[in-house]
Amino acid sequence: MKAARTVLEYLKNSGVQYIFGIPAGSVNAFFDELNDMSELTPIVTKHEGAASYMAAAYAKYTNHLSVCIGCSGPGGTNLVTGAANAMREHLPVLFLTGAVPVNTIGLNASQELDAEPIFRPVTKYSVTVKESKDLLTEIVKASEIALSGVPGPVHIAIPIDVQHETVPNVEIPAPPKGTAIVPELDTIKRVAEELLARRSGYILVGQGVRNSVEQLLELAEILNWPIITTPQAKGYIPEDHPLLVGVFGFAGHEAASQLIADGDGQVLFIVGSSLGETATNNYNLNLTKNRFSIQMDFDQSVFNRKYEIDLPVLGDIHSSLLLLIEELRAKGLARTSYEVIETKEIYEADTGEYNTKNVLLTIQKYLPASTRYAIDIGEFMSYVIHHMKVVDYDTFNINVHFGAMGSGIGSAIGSKLAEPERPVACITGDGCFFMHGMEILTAKEYNLPILFIVMNNARLGMVYHGHALQFKRTHPSFEQHPTNISAMASAMDIPSFQVTELQDLNQDMLHNLINLKGPAVLEVVLTDNNTPPMGDRVKFLSSFGK
Repeated sequence: MKAARTVLEYLKNSGVQYIFGIPAGSVNAFFDELNDMSELTPIVTKHEGAASYMAAAYAKYTNHLSVCIGCSGPGGTNLVTGAANAMREHLPVLFLTGAVPVNTIGLNASQELDAEPIFRPVTKYSVTVKESKDLLTEIVKASEIALSGVPGPVHIAIPIDVQHETVPNVEIPAPPKGTAIVPELDTIKRVAEELLARRSGYILVGQGVRNSVEQLLELAEILNWPIITTPQAKGYIPEDHPLLVGVFGFAGHEAASQLIADGDGQVLFIVGSSLGETATNNYNLNLTKNRFSIQMDFDQSVFNRKYEIDLPVLGDIHSSLLLLIEELRAKGLARTSYEVIETKEIYEADTGEYNTKNVLLTIQKYLPASTRYAIDIGEFMSYVIHHMKVVDYDTFNINVHFGAMGSGIGSAIGSKLAEPERPVACITGDGCFFMHGMEILTAKEYNLPILFIVMNNARLGMVYHGHALQFKRTHPSFEQHPTNISAMASAMDIPSFQVTELQDLNQDMLHNLINLKGPAVLEVVLTDNNTPPMGDRVKFLSSFGK
């Protein structure tokens, strides 16, 4: 059996269904073997960067190992941004890159690059395998590292000749098993004691609660404490929950900021947030000022970075919450009974103005409540965070902390493959579209019914507004040549509709675009000169120009 086939057999037995990437000479053994393995489907993309975002989203929404592949040299370097993204989001992605034949290393072979050290800072493990007998062992090792402890990406570079070599007497190992970090019971008991000693506080929720929302809500209801989310965690706490205050951080809500600045809560209980810049409103010191701070996370490195934490709780978040709830119950606390408040009207437009806010709220009004929105990077992102509503579980994929333009497009595809029955819409901009927009053709080739909403303002909107606010002027190069993106979609035989006024958005039109056997493009031609809700971000950047 070829060494490449042993890898694919192991991945197949481990439950892997898709391999994201682009075929090339230095990985041809893998793609050739896929001809005889119907259980594995190659998702051939238009750019390796987009493949890495797809793989990351797939890992995120399946809670499973995901696989991404690229050729040696440029293919590998195109994957690095996605690896860095997966590292920030703690997503188990196995990155495979080709490499030149072992006997040509150092001889300036075609597309030669030592990828191992390049991937090392943005993965949990990076290695080059130079002997076929070691390949499967390294794949197994890397897969287990990716899934264990703090999940994250791993990378293996494989020379062309190693892939093609025959490996005798192969026994395919058992699928990888991730090991969770078990919280210390004494620490959980101390948390319960501290909470009882201080009966008022706030819960700050980060994206780490993704698979523990039910437990988080139970804890909040036992304590009867307000819930604040980070921008990255928007979508996890339902809008109609009485304890939800709103988003704190980038594009957040005034109510959340006022609670942190002026509220008398004695405790800040942080669950699943690394307390980065966008989550803390530019490292706002009011978060922990005069408050006892408790931080629960599976990543030990997040404790005591910018903020001094009084009581760090290291362990799997799901297990930690369950143990804490059990401890609080044992001490006599009971869950508060809440009547869910009436769902707030999704469409909050107070005028008929054709602007970004009204467009997004109108679209959300007509799309299914269960729609998951993959949000790209641009001025529209701040409107999504600030104005769009959470009407179903896990409805927003917002990558504000790493912020790669175009990542939302690939993320939408990965999300749809992970949960085929769930409606998916990508909200992107023309700037992002020009980076990875050709992936709409990938969606067409795999019959993925995704609605790609392109906010087309013929400029780099976030950059434009940021400079206008910070420097009171903008450079002409921020403007782009107006392009008919609907016509581009039509050229690929993808259904599209162009919006030029608010009245163009209606239920019938959107219904037709989402009930297809493949993707559709909704182009919103709109130059919105209103100031996006991102002023604190600008204040932070402005502090460096003084």
